[in-house]
Amino acid sequence: MPAPDDAHMSSSQAAVAGGASPPGAPPAAGMVWVPGGTYMMGSDRHYPEEAPAHPVTVDGFWMDRCAVTNAEFRRFVDATGHVTVAERAPDPADYPGADPALLVPASAVFRKPGRPVDLRNPYNWWVNVQGASWRHPRGPQSSLKGLEDHPVVHVAWADVEAYAAWAGKELPSEAEWERAARGGLEDAEFAWGDELTPGGRHMANVWQGEFPLRNDLLDGHEYTAPVRSYPPNGWGLFEMVGNVWEWTVDWYQAHGAITHACCTVDHPRGGDREASIDAADPTSVPRRVMKGGSHLCAPNYCRRYRPAARMAQAIDTSTSHLGFRCVVRPSASDADGR
Repeated sequence: MPAPDDAHMSSSQAAVAGGASPPGAPPAAGMVWVPGGTYMMGSDRHYPEEAPAHPVTVDGFWMDRCAVTNAEFRRFVDATGHVTVAERAPDPADYPGADPALLVPASAVFRKPGRPVDLRNPYNWWVNVQGASWRHPRGPQSSLKGLEDHPVVHVAWADVEAYAAWAGKELPSEAEWERAARGGLEDAEFAWGDELTPGGRHMANVWQGEFPLRNDLLDGHEYTAPVRSYPPNGWGLFEMVGNVWEWTVDWYQAHGAITHACCTVDHPRGGDREASIDAADPTSVPRRVMKGGSHLCAPNYCRRYRPAARMAQAIDTSTSHLGFRCVVRPSASDADGR
């Protein structure tokens, strides 16, 4: 006897739900099929927030082959008139007690400190720069000239959610994102295997040298790199680690908070909005999970250029190293060709 939820599913619908094969043509240009299945999410070998590793199951889905680029985001802005969070002055009502002089359009930009600093304090290299935005990624005097095919950055949650709605897509869950990043490699450390630079070949845009003082640029990039700069993973996805962190839809929670982490979790969608708030944050801003690491991740700091890596990101905050890509989840009608 089939389970009650499966009783009225056709064989083609069941195949789509399991992700055995794509349900027809991609729903949009530049998307690839990520097969569904069960895999070990997280890691017991690295940072505490990645543990415990635990089995999860996701259905198959379509995913953007590359992170959304500046050119693609510009088309969205031109079509909708969207003004990003970084381009708007914060509402004083959302930040009671804040210095009005600080409530200006701004975004976080990485700046080399120029001297040895305490690596425990990220404010030693992050600066809230007035006028920084997706149009001016390195500050108000910068522009997008020559950066059309780079990932868009300085996008807060409201911005990526608006883009996805306009494009007829959604943001991936953390479990979907990690499944995609692994590219079919079940227990590899990186998206391509277990060596960071196999045969001396750089596989991702990450920091070489002593962070945050010296970037040796062995991979050729100091900031973001154009999409498709590095080889795709096993499912044809580019730059799933390094280059820019990527938003996911999940509210942040520790993996250890998952009930019965020893057992398979089907289609997880993260924690609770209120529980995602950092107790030490006086503004009490909820946080979502970001994945993949960035060009600022280095062997001596933030070794998070791995599929299992994860961090919390306040939904009102944009930075110069955070972007996104979208997914489309097939519906039952897709399975029957409707």
